Amino acid sequence: MINRVVLVGRLTREPEMRYTQSGIAVTRFTLACDRPFSGQDGKREADFIDCVVWRKQAENVSKYLSKGSMAGVDGRLQISSYEGQDGQKRYRAEVVADSVRFLSSKGDGGRDNAPTPKDDEAPPARGGFDQDPFNGSGKIDLDDSDLPF
Repeated sequence: MINRVVLVGRLTREPEMRYTQSGIAVTRFTLACDRPFSGQDGKREADFIDCVVWRKQAENVSKYLSKGSMAGVDGRLQISSYEGQDGQKRYRAEVVADSVRFLSSKGDGGRDNAPTPKDDEAPPARGGFDQDPFNGSGKIDLDDSDLPF
C-alpha cells in the first residue's frame, strides 16, 4: 500500500512546538496550498492542510520557519479520532512529515527571493555562465568534438 503526500505551500501561522512527556519535540503548522484552477468567481482558492513533524526536524521548523514562509513537505496522511468536550467523536486529518524543506528563510519575510550571501561568503556559483544559456537566438554552435560520445 502507498500513502505518500507531497506539498508545497506557505505557513498560515507561526509553527507551534511542544515536547512530549518523554522529551520528544513535536511541531504543528498549517500549509496553504494553492489549487491549480480558479473558482467560479475567477479567484484562486487554497487548501489549508495541517502538518505535524517530530524530533530534530520539529525543532528546526520551529526555529527557521514563520508565518508566510514557503515550505515543501514530504510525508504521509494520517487520520486520527478523539472525543470532543461535547462527547461527540471527531476526526482529524493531518500530514505527518518525514521531511520539511525550507523554500524561503525566516528573515526574508516569506518572499521567494534567493538568499543573499553574508559579507564573509562568496556569491552563489552560476555554473560558469554569465547569462541564461536558454535565453538566446535558439542556435547552438556545436561540432562533433563537443559531443561526449
